[in-house]
Amino acid sequence: MAEVTSTPASEPKLWTPGDWNAFFGFGTNILVNLLVLTGLLRFVLKMPDALVFQRILPATGMMMCLSTAYYAWLAYRLAKTTGRKDVCALPSGISVPHMFVVVFVIMLPIASKTGDPVKGWEAGLTWVFIQSFVLMAGGFLAPFVRRVTPRAALLGTLAGVSIAFISMRPALEMFMTPVVAIPCFAIILVSWFGGVRYFKGTPAGLVAIAVGSLVAWGSTALGFNFGGMSASNVSDAFANFHFSIPIPAISHVFGGFQFLGVILVTAIPFGIYDLVEAMDNVESAAVAGDSFPTTRVLTADGIVSLIGCMMGNPFINAVYIGHPGWKAMGGRIGYSAATGLMVIILSWLGIISLMVALVPVVAISPILLYIGMLIGSQAFQETPKSHAPAIVLALTPHLAAWGKLQIDNALGAAGTNAMTVGLDKLGQTGVLYKGLSVLGGGSILGGLVLGAIAVFVIERQFMKAAAFAGVGAVFTFFGFMHGEAIGIAQTPLVAISYVGVAAILVGCAKFATAATTDSVPPAVMEHGAVPGE
Repeated sequence: MAEVTSTPASEPKLWTPGDWNAFFGFGTNILVNLLVLTGLLRFVLKMPDALVFQRILPATGMMMCLSTAYYAWLAYRLAKTTGRKDVCALPSGISVPHMFVVVFVIMLPIASKTGDPVKGWEAGLTWVFIQSFVLMAGGFLAPFVRRVTPRAALLGTLAGVSIAFISMRPALEMFMTPVVAIPCFAIILVSWFGGVRYFKGTPAGLVAIAVGSLVAWGSTALGFNFGGMSASNVSDAFANFHFSIPIPAISHVFGGFQFLGVILVTAIPFGIYDLVEAMDNVESAAVAGDSFPTTRVLTADGIVSLIGCMMGNPFINAVYIGHPGWKAMGGRIGYSAATGLMVIILSWLGIISLMVALVPVVAISPILLYIGMLIGSQAFQETPKSHAPAIVLALTPHLAAWGKLQIDNALGAAGTNAMTVGLDKLGQTGVLYKGLSVLGGGSILGGLVLGAIAVFVIERQFMKAAAFAGVGAVFTFFGFMHGEAIGIAQTPLVAISYVGVAAILVGCAKFATAATTDSVPPAVMEHGAVPGE
C-alpha cells in the first residue's frame, strides 16, 4: 500500500511586485512624518541637533522598525493560516495627531517655562509612558466595543479624521505651491485611481517625488525657487551624518514625572483616542478583507511605544489609516518590513537631515491627500446607503475640531486668543467659537457616539441608540468628549442633553409605532424598506 503524504501549504511570498508601489507610497508617507517631526524638534522646540539626530531619531527609528516588522509578521501569519495571497500588513508609525499634541501641548510649554528643551523632552517621554499602559489595558476591552459599535460609526469618525486632519493640510500645501505639487498629484491620481502604468512598472510614488524634486530644483536654478530648495542647506546637512544607535533614557522618562499633572490631562484622553482609532483602522482592514485581532494590535502598539520611550522617543506608535489604499496598490507583507528597515537606515545614519534638504515636502503631500480621499470614501462605500446620514453626523465633530484649531493658530500668531478677543465679538462675525469648542472636543469619541446613535435610530433599534446616548452622557460629564480636559462636570449641560436623548429613545422603544409608507422620507424609500420592516 502506497504511503499517503500531505502537501504542505505554500509559504506566503514575503515580497511581490505590488510591494514596490506600497513601499514607495507608505515609505514616503513615513518620510513626510519624519521630516515634519524633525522640523518640530529643531525649529519649534529649539532642541540641539545632537539631541535630535543622536538620541531621539535613532529611538524613533528603532520603535518604528519593531512596529512594522511585527505587523509584517502578523500579516504573514494570517496569509499562512488562510492560504490567501492577497493579505496586506497593517501600516503603522508615529501617530501624527499625537505628534502635534505632545509638541505643542506638553513639550513646548514645559520647555518654555523651564528654559530647558531637555525638560520638554522628558515630559514627552513620560506622556508616552502613561499612554502605553492605557493602550495595553484597553486592548482587552476594544474587541467588545468593536462588536457593539456599528460599522458606519467606526468608519464615519475615521473619515472625519481623514478629511480634516489628513487631507486638508496637504491639499492646502499643494495649492500654495501648485507648480510643484499639482503635477505630482496628477501623476498619483492617474495611476492609483486611473490604473495608468509608468515605464517598466515604476511606482507612481517614486515618479511623483522625482518629478516634484526635478521641478523644485529646476525652478531654483532658474531663480524662481518654487520648492524652497537651497544648495547651502544640502551642504549643512552633511554635518549631521553620524552612526547613532538608541541609548536607554529611563532616567529621563522618570524625570518627566514632575510634570505629571499637566501630562495626565491629555495622556488619558488621547490614550482612549488611540483605542478608538486603532479599532477604526482594524475595522477598515477587515472591510478590505484582512481581519486582524484587535487586542493584539492595541497591546502591540502599547508595548512598542513603551520600548520606544524607554530609549528616548517621545512620540506614540499607532496603526495608521490607509490599509485599503496600500492593499489596492498591491502591497502585501514585504512593504511593511522594508519600510521599517528604511527608517532604521535614515535615522541611525543621520540621513534624514539630508532628505530634508533634498526633497521638497510638497512633492509628497499628494500621497497623503490620496490616502485621505480613499479612506473618506470608504465610509460611504462599505456601509448601507441608508446609513449615509449617520456618517455625515460622525464627520461634524472633526470638522469643528479642525475649524477651532485654525482659529486658535491664527489668533496665536497674532499674539492673542479667543477669550481675549471675546466670544461675543467672534460671534458677531459669524465665528461660533464656543460651538466649535464643545462639538469638537474629543472629536474621535464624539463622532463615534453620534454616528452610532444615528445608525441605531435609522434601524429603529432605539434601546441600543439609548445605550450609546447614555455612554455619551458619561463621556461628556467627565470631559472625554465635548470638553477640553478630563474632570467632573466639564460640560454638564451637554451631558444632561445626552441623558434627555436617552430618555426620548427609551420612550420610542416602548411606545413608538412604525412609520407608514406615506410618512417615510424619499431618501429612505429610495434605499429600501419602510422603517420597522
